[in-house]
Amino acid sequence: MKKPLVLHPFLFAIFPILFLFAHNRAELLSYSEISVPLIISLVATVLMFLLATVVLKDSKKAGIIISVLLVLFFSYGHLRTNASEWKIGGISFGGHAYQLVLWALLFALAVFFVVRRGKAFDNLTKILNVIAVSLVAISLVNIGSYELQVGGTQANLKKGTEEKPTITKEAGKTDVKRDVYFIVLDGYASSDTLKKNYNYDNNEFTDYLKDKGFTIASKSRSNYAITYLSIASTLNMGYIQDLADIEGATSNDREISYQLVRDNKVLSFFKANGYKTIHFSSGWRETEQNENADLNFNCSRGSDFQTLMIKTTMLSCFENNLVKGDSRKRVLGTFDKLGQVPEIEGPKFVFAHILVPHPPYLFDEKGDPVSGTEMEMCGRVWLQKPYYINQMKYVNQQVEKMVDEILSKSKVPPIIILQADHGSASMISQNNSSGWKDPSDEMLVERMRVLNACYLPSNDGSLLYDSVTTGNTFRLIFNYYFGTDYELLDDQSYFSSYEHPYKFKNITDIVRYD
Repeated sequence: MKKPLVLHPFLFAIFPILFLFAHNRAELLSYSEISVPLIISLVATVLMFLLATVVLKDSKKAGIIISVLLVLFFSYGHLRTNASEWKIGGISFGGHAYQLVLWALLFALAVFFVVRRGKAFDNLTKILNVIAVSLVAISLVNIGSYELQVGGTQANLKKGTEEKPTITKEAGKTDVKRDVYFIVLDGYASSDTLKKNYNYDNNEFTDYLKDKGFTIASKSRSNYAITYLSIASTLNMGYIQDLADIEGATSNDREISYQLVRDNKVLSFFKANGYKTIHFSSGWRETEQNENADLNFNCSRGSDFQTLMIKTTMLSCFENNLVKGDSRKRVLGTFDKLGQVPEIEGPKFVFAHILVPHPPYLFDEKGDPVSGTEMEMCGRVWLQKPYYINQMKYVNQQVEKMVDEILSKSKVPPIIILQADHGSASMISQNNSSGWKDPSDEMLVERMRVLNACYLPSNDGSLLYDSVTTGNTFRLIFNYYFGTDYELLDDQSYFSSYEHPYKFKNITDIVRYD
């Protein structure tokens, strides 16, 4: 009978990567994200398999040992997350020390069993081959199904009635094309929220902005509670309720929202008016890059998928160095590079989505690394209020430095929009089981009230009215500086959960200021 080929180690080397990609496809960037991990995993597996075969002089035994090692390596982070809830006598078994010891014992037992057993492993090799092939096939089918679904969705994407504003003879009003900076500071709460929920007075920062000539809409709100919906709404200058008709209220497919962010009306407007468009990488799929922009700046090497790989594998032992270090580099690099943008010739529209002061907490108030907190973006990490405030203090310092540079280096006074996509979520996260499903009025108020500050040259401060919502931002700017005739929208706010992002509930009367 023909001896079975040893295929399973190489399939187990790629299955976890395909599995993560398939189950997080809506969150991740593109197929290029998995190419490097796949190559590294396969090359490492081949080398380990060849070495083990030479040592054991048996390819089947070598294959089984390598497969066990791969399973332990790729399952480490998943099981550690679950083990963090296991406590005996106050001791958490989710710590690296406990789990590494357990994994070492399991691997040693597997090696002992395989090496000491004298019989051939033909049947076990066949079984492992079948299992590995099946797992890879299932992941590929899931990826293919998703792509078919997304393709159909994008083909039916409706942006509603396209507005075609008239450019009047007064376009620009100052007969110059000003650089425009749209900087989204993720999760930056309003001053009112900071006082009420965090017992923090942010006047030092807001006074700095006012002294520099910024107008602060102190009663501003976001139109949507979730980042990708909020940014899609702002960049398309309108409400996106039609997504519920396209996707269905129970869908959680985010691809259509991401498409609206990449192919947005604001970017198209600036390109049509002779602007160079510049996009800064955020490290998150929605705003990682934009193929429609003229320039894409990436201030780090990491990506969402690489972070996910680190968190779910044995590489999580080095998470602080690998993930936090790269995330810190991206944030600092973005602020620094934004200060250099005025040196680029010609009129520019600049978009930068910066994932702070939103968790994870990367900086203390002096900018040093933070210990005692996980690399998590949601959930109970929001309850660590001192970490949020300290990170915000450092963000304020970086914003001030950036604004000083932009203003001093710009030949023509630019337009600068400093705006949050949504507020904080400390109250929602107090109850993970129902906070997002059935939020209280207080939770909604915290989430929807945001920082909204704009530097608007040649304006007396009346352009940005106090209760403006984020979706009206560019309507106001285009009408005043470009002479368009956009009608302002009613300032509405809608809540939806991550589970059902298109099941919108109008909460305007709850979250508006008295």
